Amino acid sequence: MWWQYFLVFIGAFLFDVVPFPSPPAFTIMVFFQILFDLNIWIVIVLGVFGSILGRYVLTLYIPLLARKIFKPEKNEDVQYLGKIMESNMWKSQLVIIAYSLLPLPTTPLFVAAGMAKVRPIYIIPAFFVGKFISDSFLVYFGKYGAQRATEMLSGSFKWDSTLGLLFGVFFLGAVLFIDWRSLIQTNKLRLNFSIWK
Repeated sequence: MWWQYFLVFIGAFLFDVVPFPSPPAFTIMVFFQILFDLNIWIVIVLGVFGSILGRYVLTLYIPLLARKIFKPEKNEDVQYLGKIMESNMWKSQLVIIAYSLLPLPTTPLFVAAGMAKVRPIYIIPAFFVGKFISDSFLVYFGKYGAQRATEMLSGSFKWDSTLGLLFGVFFLGAVLFIDWRSLIQTNKLRLNFSIWK
């Protein structure tokens, strides 16, 4: 049984160690939790720690990758931004927590921080807070939605199951089809249905 929890940890680590946006780590957490009927809180804790370790490793190797890909001037520009970020520690922490709570990929945040050579101690604690809160909600919600869908498919029709499933579909649609960057930066609601290749 322990190996199933280990899969949660490794899956979250692998989803968050890559330098390009991939599916969020909570998806693999929900998948294994439902597949093996695991304890939801152990899944959340192990998944969040796997995710944090993945992001930590990303911040360590991305400066090496950036030196090979970008011109020295660009790396210096980004490193300058990193120094500003470290000098405004409390504001930066609040921004990271808020960003981690939103349904936006955090890969760009960690790639930028890694390129800027921001020390992980300035990012990881705030990321942990935001990640734990958002993943707790999303993993629990994913389990709840899956249970309601199973009840409906098995023929035990209940209004709360139907409403829960409808809310789940609405929430998932909002996460997928709202242009969150536009909403946050310009306060304009835009929908984007062209999200698949």
